[in-house]
Amino acid sequence: MTELDRLLEAIKRPAGESSDFDLNPGVKLPEGRTLRPAAVLIPIWLQPEGARVVLTKRASHLKHHPGQIAFPGGKIDATDASAEAAALREAREEIGLPSSQVEIVGFLPTHETVTAFSITPVLGVVRGAFDPVPEVGEVGEVFTVPLAHVLDKEKFVVERRRWLGQWRRYYAVPYGPYYIWGATARILRGMAERTGA
Repeated sequence: MTELDRLLEAIKRPAGESSDFDLNPGVKLPEGRTLRPAAVLIPIWLQPEGARVVLTKRASHLKHHPGQIAFPGGKIDATDASAEAAALREAREEIGLPSSQVEIVGFLPTHETVTAFSITPVLGVVRGAFDPVPEVGEVGEVFTVPLAHVLDKEKFVVERRRWLGQWRRYYAVPYGPYYIWGATARILRGMAERTGA
């Protein structure tokens, strides 16, 4: 059974919640907070050597999350018919991925971020060749990681840094020169936990 097969079987089973606070149970969230809906595409690109996950490195000059590793995605606009539509639109805009090459195969649990977004992760299988085109001004780089790497719980570490005066713990799953952490790593960790790797 391939890693993709294991993942597709795993997402049929129920899963727990996901948030930036999973490793920080002492965090007190504000009462009545309003979460902004967002969606990301987790593009799993089928390659001869095995399935790979397409990720982006945000441009270093951005005001929010400069240089961080992220899935293609963003806020759900009023013109988006669904989270799926928003994720596909963002992938077209951010990395030039044609929606016609993406087969949506499922969804992961919504993920709440410290920046008050409620993210719907949309899982899509990408077939055929495509040349990633980073969105000028927003995406600094597009790269891929073997699906097997991010489905292996042993590749993840728990690290910490100070945020708003407090220590905050988070998952990271480094790959080569890329430091994948925060919400992106937490969503990937959820995938790894469900496949049992």
